[in-house]
Amino acid sequence: MTQTSVEDMSFEQAMKELETVVGQLERGDVALDDSITLYERGALLKKRCEDELKRAEEKVAAITLDAAGTATGTNPLDAG
Repeated sequence: MTQTSVEDMSFEQAMKELETVVGQLERGDVALDDSITLYERGALLKKRCEDELKRAEEKVAAITLDAAGTATGTNPLDAG
């Protein structure tokens, strides 16, 4: 079975696979070496999800509103 590169996954794909990995590890029906591999994959998936959530939060934070609360555009993100 070929695994998709974590970097190429959407948030939804990474989250779904992370849930599967966690389920397998929680059941404890995986050999030790496989558990280590699953744990490492899970750590990468977790980071991918966190990075995507942070990116989405930054986009939302950059939205500017007028006095009526209507979106008027976006502020550039701080480059610092």
